[in-house]
Order: sequence, then C-alpha cells, then structure tokens
Amino acid sequence: MERILRSLFLFLSTNKSMTMAAKKYGLRFGASRFVAGETLDLASVVIADLNRKGLAVTIDYLGEFIEEEQEARKMADECIEAIRMIGRNELDSQLSLKLTSMGLDVSERVAMNNMRRILAEAKAHKVFVTLDMEDFPRCQPTLDVFKSLKAEYNELGTVIQAYLYRTEKDIEELNEYHPNLRLVKGAYKESREVAFSEKKDVDENFKKIIKKHLLNGNYTAVATHDDKIIDYTRDLVKGEGIPQDQFEFQMLYGIRNEKQLELAKEGYKVRVYVPYGTDWYGYFMRRLAERPANIAFVLKGLFKK
Repeated sequence: MERILRSLFLFLSTNKSMTMAAKKYGLRFGASRFVAGETLDLASVVIADLNRKGLAVTIDYLGEFIEEEQEARKMADECIEAIRMIGRNELDSQLSLKLTSMGLDVSERVAMNNMRRILAEAKAHKVFVTLDMEDFPRCQPTLDVFKSLKAEYNELGTVIQAYLYRTEKDIEELNEYHPNLRLVKGAYKESREVAFSEKKDVDENFKKIIKKHLLNGNYTAVATHDDKIIDYTRDLVKGEGIPQDQFEFQMLYGIRNEKQLELAKEGYKVRVYVPYGTDWYGYFMRRLAERPANIAFVLKGLFKK
C-alpha cells in the first residue's frame, strides 16, 4: 500500500492542472505544515524564529513548470529579493532554487542569465546558493550549469541523489570542484533503468556517498529524517575524526521538529529547508509521497473543525 500511495502522489505532483488550482485556492489541505507561507514577509518570520532556536535555514521560493522567459525572470527577481531580505535582517539563511524555475526548460541561456544575476547579488550579501536537483532528465543539465557557474562563483553548491545509479560517479567527477553538496535519497518517481527501486539499496548507496564525499574532504550536507542514516553519519565522523565544521544535517520544515532541536543541542549544525510561495502543490505532493504519516496528518486536518 505504501508503494502504491507513493506512486500516486508522485504522479499527482506533476499534474499542471492541479498545480494551477492549488495556486488559486491557496495553502489548504495541510500544506501550511510544510510551507512557510505564500509571501517573503511570512517566510522571514519563520526564518527568524528558527534562528532563535539555534537552527540555520535554506529558503526556497517554490516554482515549477516555468515555460516562459518572462516568468523565469520574475522568479529570479523574487530570489534576489530573498537574498536582500536575508542580508538586511542578518539572518542565518542560505538560498535554494530549482533551475527549471530559472528557465532551464526555456533554454540554458535564460537559466544562466538569471543565475548570474542571482549569484552577483548573493556574493554582495555573502549568501550561499544551492542548485536543487530535479528529476533524472534534468540531472546532467543541472550539473553542467553548476560546473560552469562554480568557475565564476565559489559560494555555490548543488544536490546529489542517492537513488540514482550514476550518483557515485557524479561524486567522483565533482570532486575536482571541492563542492559543497547536499546529499539526499531522492524524491522523484524514476524508472528502474536509472534508479534503485528498493529502499535498502538506496540506503546503502546513501551511506556510500556520504562516506566518499566526507573522506574527500568536502563540505557535506546530509539531508535526511532517517535515524539510521543520522546515526551512521555521527559514527562515521567520530571514527574518522572528521571536524564538526565539515558537515551539517538538513531537514525539511515541518518534519521531525523535535529531532532538529535535539541534534542542534548536541552541537551539530542543523539547517532547515524552508519553502514559501504560491506554487506549493508539487512540493507538497512529494512530501506526502515520502511518508504515510504525512498523509494521515493532512486527512485529519481536512475534517478538523
């Protein structure tokens, strides 16, 4: 049943009609648990609150299915405003974004132009930027853009997904860039031709790339809510003598809040991924696909008076 539900919600996450309807009707159906609000002002309040609790943040202005250059430019403008807000309020926050929201599906030229505008602003305000990873067809284009921009801007990272067969090779090829990488299991529906289908295989590959990237001496963000992966990372860094400032744990806003605070109190760097904006539907569906408990929470919210 869990696999069926996961497939269903991943399928729904790519439905453009549902995405448009979600924009129209706002943050309902429990999405507000995982999304900080529809505006930058609302998101800034959430970031400040998390900082006061000892948690760092990466903020993401949600956007999918960007197919026009003008719309991509507006998305980039919002990212620039987010960077300025972080700098103005001296918040402990980075910026995450998807290249499709910057116009990658329009053309690489559009995406690169928008990224250079964003990164110039990020450099001025000393805000780190991460290129989120998307589905398999966009994996190589994302890494190509990352490599090109990394030569111009040092404060830039990207994401590697453990469920893809190609991942270990990607880690090896990226090593020459000494990259700051967010390592994740992966949240898109992929075919067995390109991705592991069994959880145990994904978990083993996840551990493998965590170890490889850390032992390469590169900064590693371990993005997971899985206690087994968290414990593996803690044991690994202790056993290998890896310094605390070479890695961090990352978790999603609204998921395992107590664990986030627990890790922070133990002295680990914990960064919370905080999304905001009206285009929340696809992100929300992927969160439902990840954990059945999230579905139960939403159903409970629908019938709560």
